[in-house]
Amino acid sequence: MNTLPTVMITGASTGIGATYAERFARRGHDLVLVARNRDRLERLAARLRDENGVNMALMQADLTRAEDLAQVEKRLAEDASIGVLINNAGAGQAGGFTQQSASALDSLLALNVTAVTRLAAAIAPRLAQAGQGSIVNIGSMVGLAPEMQMTVYGATKAFVLFLSQGLQAELGPKGVYVQAVLPATTRTEIWQHSGIDIATLPEVMEVGDLVDAALAGYDRRELVTIPPLHVAERWTALNDARHLLLADLRQATPAERYLTSATVGQ
Repeated sequence: MNTLPTVMITGASTGIGATYAERFARRGHDLVLVARNRDRLERLAARLRDENGVNMALMQADLTRAEDLAQVEKRLAEDASIGVLINNAGAGQAGGFTQQSASALDSLLALNVTAVTRLAAAIAPRLAQAGQGSIVNIGSMVGLAPEMQMTVYGATKAFVLFLSQGLQAELGPKGVYVQAVLPATTRTEIWQHSGIDIATLPEVMEVGDLVDAALAGYDRRELVTIPPLHVAERWTALNDARHLLLADLRQATPAERYLTSATVGQ
């Protein structure tokens, strides 16, 4: 009997999710792999079983569909063997804000925000009660950079970071580890699906390097892991500045500069 926790990975059929599956299988974890493409899941699972001798459960699911999302939530809530959730499934942004249709926006938000939140919410009560377990949310450095003109995608990834930090504050004292991973440009199929030619992008990280770095942060119980950030002190300085700003915001009166209205149109 495997005493290691089972790991559920969403978006597991390719890219970051498939690489996480390979790495956790090598570590001896049984896996629950979730993705839309059943054929790819089966090929990956067969290879990982042969190479590592671990058990695989497959869930074909489109997490933008309410019924599919509910089935994955149910598995997370009820399967006590699952102790790690890799919340990886996500979509990119094609076109600028004014070029995106309502249906495209709905799909992006459903996968990058709603599914991430609901899956974390499905497993969190059980992990908190057990006093152990991990939730890993895959965000993006774009969530720190509104200037990059990936407005809605960036906003969803800013949400993932905020969600992760909030969960750290709530669940950390109960023994649950929550990690946010913020990749930069990584060589995956998300760019093709977003209509972007990856050959036009500078400084592309290989997916294996990205996941290995993320797992190094995971092993160290790092709260926010930014694999492309070489000067770690810059994240520390940003976070420290945020805390100073929060202290300045605890005021009962408006700032002096807002007490006198400027003359408009003169």
